[in-house]
Amino acid sequence: MPKFLIQAAYTSEGAKGLLKEGGAGRRAAVERVVAGLGGTVETMYFSFGEDDLVCILDFPDPVSMAAAALTVKASGALHTRATPLLTLDEIDEAARRQVDFRPPGA
Repeated sequence: MPKFLIQAAYTSEGAKGLLKEGGAGRRAAVERVVAGLGGTVETMYFSFGEDDLVCILDFPDPVSMAAAALTVKASGALHTRATPLLTLDEIDEAARRQVDFRPPGA
């Protein structure tokens, strides 16, 4: 199942919601969204600095991840970044594939 690294920063309204619900409430909300799309939450951490939240999520396909991201972004409560994660086997397979590429000017 494809994995995604999620990095999120709360807006002021989102932070107010976090203060009201607490971390456990937000974890339950994330799990409900992810499970509703056939996925699982591997790990979830709150942080401080540029990002307020970091998760690793498993989704059955990239379209499911996109559906979750669109819905969360539309809420206005968070600014998020989703990064696809590759296993060692997947990167090894990518390294073995032949790519017909010519750099600019070559």
